[in-house]
Amino acid sequence: MLSLLLPAATFGFSASRVTLETDVSPWSPATSSWRKIGAVPPTQALTLQVPLTIDGAARDALEKTLYAVSDPDSASYGKHLGHEALKALIAVPADRAGRVRSFFMEAGAFKATLSPHGDVFSIVMPAAAVEKALQTTLAVFSHEAKPNVQIVRAEKAYSVPGSIAPDVAMVGELHQFPRISARSLVHEEERKSEAILVEDDWPTSCGTSCSAKYLTPGTLQARYNIPATAGTADPKNTMSVAEFQGQFFKESDLEDFSEACDVDVDVASVIGSNTSSAGVEAELDIQYIRSVAPGVTLTVIYDASYSLLSWGNQLTALDSPPLIASVSYGNDEKQQSGVAYMESVNAVFMKAGTMGVSILFASGDQGVCGREGCGVFTKRFKPDFPGGSPYLTAVGGTDFVTQSVVGPEKAWSNSGGGFSDTFAIPSYQAAAVANYKITATMPPADLYNNSGRGYPDVSALGGQVNPYCITTEGRFAGVAGTSASCPVVAGVFARLNGLRLAAGKAPMGFLNPFIYKNPTGFQDVTQGVNDEGKTSNYGFTAVAGWDPATGLGTPDYDALSKLV
Repeated sequence: MLSLLLPAATFGFSASRVTLETDVSPWSPATSSWRKIGAVPPTQALTLQVPLTIDGAARDALEKTLYAVSDPDSASYGKHLGHEALKALIAVPADRAGRVRSFFMEAGAFKATLSPHGDVFSIVMPAAAVEKALQTTLAVFSHEAKPNVQIVRAEKAYSVPGSIAPDVAMVGELHQFPRISARSLVHEEERKSEAILVEDDWPTSCGTSCSAKYLTPGTLQARYNIPATAGTADPKNTMSVAEFQGQFFKESDLEDFSEACDVDVDVASVIGSNTSSAGVEAELDIQYIRSVAPGVTLTVIYDASYSLLSWGNQLTALDSPPLIASVSYGNDEKQQSGVAYMESVNAVFMKAGTMGVSILFASGDQGVCGREGCGVFTKRFKPDFPGGSPYLTAVGGTDFVTQSVVGPEKAWSNSGGGFSDTFAIPSYQAAAVANYKITATMPPADLYNNSGRGYPDVSALGGQVNPYCITTEGRFAGVAGTSASCPVVAGVFARLNGLRLAAGKAPMGFLNPFIYKNPTGFQDVTQGVNDEGKTSNYGFTAVAGWDPATGLGTPDYDALSKLV
């Protein structure tokens, strides 16, 4: 495994300065979908996430503890750590934090707040001071697909003084340009339309409000054996969804969905609210995680900066973080990420799991080719991050084998899946991955990393054959993607946490060791291929057992409830 104490090759030395993240190409108008629109006002306050270096031995101890508290066969299963114990485990030296704090405060920072675990600074300082301290140039960028979405990033490489370079893993997020999807509505229907017909054999809980053959809470209950009742309520049972710039919700949309679909969809609390607009992504997440787990308290964590680091640090810094975190965002591993950035995010995931928090991410909606595409000449697959991280549960998407018939599922051709180019196969899935490689017909060896972590881990309906019915901007509409699959699976595990808490047990925490030891809790998917629907491209086929198109399959709540 990689250590956050990065090798010297990742640094660029120049006199007394050290350039960080040298494996990340700075922004280029020729290759980026983000466009520079102007300079950053010098006095504008910016917030930087600055992960400190975690020494190799401490990182190994963190990983070992994560697996110990997450493995159902371990004597330490469920013995999650609190803030103080986790801080002691990570053991970042106080003088390391002191040097970094002093540098930024002397450089003009307004404040430098250290995380409860002593490993990440949140630095607030004016833009002009950031440029001088890091010897870079900042700019405001907007996305070509959504010009109203704006972020601040660095135009060129950045550096820190050599005196603190060994103390700092990276400065986030100066080079990380997020993926923006202009998620389109598959179809729209007026709520009061009299033309909508719902056939008797199609399970729906939304009456005539949703178009016939749209997925609704009732469809999911039928396919995944989920009780229609709220389940055992426990004040300690909590869950969350993460939303980023421009994606929020309207109370009226949630109320309309609740009334039409006979389910209690509400948000108990919001961290970092944005009331400027409603977004399809946010309302999809909220309406379906609550539909699956209506008895579980929901928090929306909104981060305007498009920063996984910022979101993760907000989550893990909470006194009692929500026990389930569903996230429907990501990038390709090589798409403006960098190893130091990915390892810093991995550290957040490990901390969360060690604390008893389950992290679930959508695996992406571009098949094996990712957001960059496979290309015309080099068709090498583009694995997803964070989907390819070994420290979270990646959720893929499926379709019904027969359109509009509740029954066996197949891999959705656009569902993200494959093998990481950066992270090795973790022990919990080694046997499953090995079995796939001797069972399936594999794509050409030069298209993927044979030693990489395989993903997704599990799946749920998400394809375009039968879209999900949601309410947005006062209208009922259909939408598809692993962004739907992820909150559905997250809701299932939130309900399972409720069963454990009611029985006096600990929450499940990091899910993958449990998942791979209990494949009978999932409905195997053995058809389909995630080739992005293009016959000219290769993909990974779904077979019996785990596969990098659908994972171990889709959830069976009734079966899982007997295993937890």
